[in-house]
Amino acid sequence: MENRREQAESDCASSDNYNSPIPETETETETPISESTVEGGGSAFNQTQLLRAIEVVERDSFAIAQSFTSLFASLRLALSNATATTLDHMQCFTDASGRIQESVLDAATKGNRYINSCLTLNEEMKNIDGLASQLYPITYLLAS
Repeated sequence: MENRREQAESDCASSDNYNSPIPETETETETPISESTVEGGGSAFNQTQLLRAIEVVERDSFAIAQSFTSLFASLRLALSNATATTLDHMQCFTDASGRIQESVLDAATKGNRYINSCLTLNEEMKNIDGLASQLYPITYLLAS
């Protein structure tokens, strides 16, 4: 945009044969900037053509500004959606890890009870081994 304005200004000041039009940005047709003859044999830009060129630059600037506004709005929406999704995922992750923690604590408690039960059973089995060795001669006598 700035380059276009600088080019137009430099062409206005130095060019005697400027005939190429400014590119169209909208559906309207634009009048190309050209030189016109003024009294005295000198050439200068017609004031209405210069104003039209400025209007074209203004329209281009406005179109670019609208494009950037639209781009930033869509980026803001996408970022908002991504942030909301991330927050949802973080909440889900927090809930899942809390439930896993509860399950692990419950499993550890049950595992400790199981180990204690096994140790108690082992002690009882030691007592039963002594009783079995005492009963073995009796069963041998009864079997014969």
